[in-house]
Amino acid sequence: MSKTSILTHDLSQSPYERLAALGIALPPSPPPIANFVTHVREGNLLFLSGQGPREADGHLYSGKVGNDVGIEDAYRHARLTGINLIAVMHDALGDLARVRKIVKLLGMVNATPEFRDHPQVINGCSDLFMQVFGPAGEHARSAVGFGSLPGNITVEIEAIVALHE
Repeated sequence: MSKTSILTHDLSQSPYERLAALGIALPPSPPPIANFVTHVREGNLLFLSGQGPREADGHLYSGKVGNDVGIEDAYRHARLTGINLIAVMHDALGDLARVRKIVKLLGMVNATPEFRDHPQVINGCSDLFMQVFGPAGEHARSAVGFGSLPGNITVEIEAIVALHE
């Protein structure tokens, strides 16, 4: 999706109305898989731990992007990961209207050494954040490849979010 089409959505709508218009029902916030918490709030910043492509029923998408998984599927996995990040934001804040700005994403792709399209994969999350949060969804970002990720998941994404007081 192009940046122009992302920004033409009705900005008078709430993030929840935009989610509904996209046909997205927020799942329960995914639980941590090890000894950490899903988020930490420090002042008016919310730090979100890495999330992966977990369906509401617990199914995780796995595989090596560039070998078992194509770019289109990996893009969808990054979008699903974005939905999970939004679910954590909702749980942490009680109201997505408290999001002032998505500050930064770190997108990690479980990729083959020769894979080169990490940014196109992580666009799945970035595009979603623009659709849901409008201009507040614009963010700085890193999209990098890893030799492996926990559980062999295809993508993991973490975020830093600025909040309204």
